Amino acid sequence: MKVVFLGTGTSQGVPVIACDCKVCQSNDRHDKRLRSSLLVEVEGKTLVIDTGPDFRQQMLRAHVKKLDAVLFTHAHKDHIAGLDDIRSFNWIQKKPMDVFAEERVIKALQQEYAYVFADEKYPGIPEMVVHPIDEKPFKIDDVEIIPIRAMHYQLPVLGFRIKNMAYITDANFIPETEYEKLYHLDVLILNALRKKKHISHFTLPEAIEVAHKVNARRTYFTHISHMMGYHFEVAKELPPRMALAYDELNLWLDE
Repeated sequence: MKVVFLGTGTSQGVPVIACDCKVCQSNDRHDKRLRSSLLVEVEGKTLVIDTGPDFRQQMLRAHVKKLDAVLFTHAHKDHIAGLDDIRSFNWIQKKPMDVFAEERVIKALQQEYAYVFADEKYPGIPEMVVHPIDEKPFKIDDVEIIPIRAMHYQLPVLGFRIKNMAYITDANFIPETEYEKLYHLDVLILNALRKKKHISHFTLPEAIEVAHKVNARRTYFTHISHMMGYHFEVAKELPPRMALAYDELNLWLDE
């Protein structure tokens, strides 16, 4: 199984528009972060979790030629704004895109992309088959996906476990009952916005605490703000088996 970090930034990305902070002015590529998204290649399937505003750029940068399905964690703009660009895959693959999302997310997509769901469709619009999901496991052909409930302040969101990898972004609380789905992981990917307290995201200390509890073989932190600090400075502070993710980081895992 191959995992590619398409983007590891927060909703504004890094650098932030018009910001003169040291991180936004950094020349280190590890401090350049597109909006958070993950690509997973497993059992012959290519899946993307979230299509943010940078989706087109991410697909080009990662040289993605085939995409079988899109999974959505929640409906915030930085996670759904790039969905229109599945049109290219529709054209190349000659079929609609399979999209998996909770009902509340589907309703948001219907509003955001009303032209896709209209009775009279304009030629060339994105084509998709939308599959409602909830907290129960589901399959994309032979690939089992286990949804993980988390809270983004007061908004319910989903993370996903695929094989021995789990991805949770935009969360600041994981119910105790969901931790059973997170044990015996090779890789945990978890959001860590910054070091200071935030109303709807895990801070770095909070994310480290969750990582210790899950005890995956490796943990990578994502959805990182410019307020976190320089990538390599923060990396030196992390406990063993934990690291900051960065754009274009590739992981290979045993299936």
